[in-house]
Amino acid sequence: MRKTFVVLFIMHLSAYCLYGQADFYFQQRKVRPGSKEHFTIYFTNGQDSTFLPITVFRGATDGPVLGITAGVHGYEYPPIIAGQRLIQAIKPQKLKGTIILVQVANAAGFSGRIPYLNPLDNKNLNRSFPGNKQGSITEKIAAFITNEVIGRADFFLDMHGGDAPEDLMSYAAYYDHQQKPAISEQGKKMAIALGFEHIVVFNTTSKKYMKASHPSLYCSAEAFKKGIPSIDIECGKLGAANELLIQKIVKSVLRLLNHLEMQKGEKPPNKNALIIKKRFYQSSEFAGIFYTDKPAGTYVHKGMEIGYITDFFGKRLKTVYAQQAGIILVILGTPPVNKGETIVVIGKVNE
Repeated sequence: MRKTFVVLFIMHLSAYCLYGQADFYFQQRKVRPGSKEHFTIYFTNGQDSTFLPITVFRGATDGPVLGITAGVHGYEYPPIIAGQRLIQAIKPQKLKGTIILVQVANAAGFSGRIPYLNPLDNKNLNRSFPGNKQGSITEKIAAFITNEVIGRADFFLDMHGGDAPEDLMSYAAYYDHQQKPAISEQGKKMAIALGFEHIVVFNTTSKKYMKASHPSLYCSAEAFKKGIPSIDIECGKLGAANELLIQKIVKSVLRLLNHLEMQKGEKPPNKNALIIKKRFYQSSEFAGIFYTDKPAGTYVHKGMEIGYITDFFGKRLKTVYAQQAGIILVILGTPPVNKGETIVVIGKVNE
């Protein structure tokens, strides 16, 4: 009996020495070094239910934990499909550290083809963090991601795209706050490593923002608030599952893994990204129909016409002019417009 125990102990010790790190436990299940495991986490309010599909990759050798979320908005398809591709593209045997990948954070919105909201409670998951374990389904999902994904991560990436009505220019983004200079700088380097031509800075200058009593609302903002270098991908537009953009996201994530020295991969293009430190939002004064010939990515000068709004009989109600010079990050790409709705977001480009 003792000899058997010694043999088993030696085998376990040999496996640990070979892989360089111990098993990883997620939801009380073991993920062995050099392997991946799929998890389905269920949520209910007593009447309706939904789930989170999550894949945990445990690398063969020791390293950091990277949390990744996709599908926080269920109609943003390129990041969601890119998440499916990453299941095969990430190689646990060649990985250092651990990756927790939430493939579709808003499965009900995805399945129901619903922009922005979770149809089970009509709440926006990306306005619900840090969440509430005793709250609605969306709040429960936010609380789970906050505690079980963000709470276990050393680095964090949230992947988005243009929702159903949004014509969006692809870009990376990172969080920056003067009270967290080192973490902000790490986030900047991570965002650059993704390889996008434009990088937006999420400036969180308010002191109140960093207080625990002030809700972060946004998924990656919750991670940054907890002291984790946090970045976003915005890639995809008008809810279309564009193959080139899906591939772009997959490559960018693999570049990030290379930057974090978690898995060898492609390096970003050898050119400087354009930094966007300020964004300007313009909202509609009317409900009606919006017309534009200015797609996302168009450079505009202050006072340039970017579109107009008519009523439902074709009467022009308002000509929309750019209130700032810069590049169009997002613009309504479908005709309906509602009063108070954002028409366009313009970014001021810093070389």
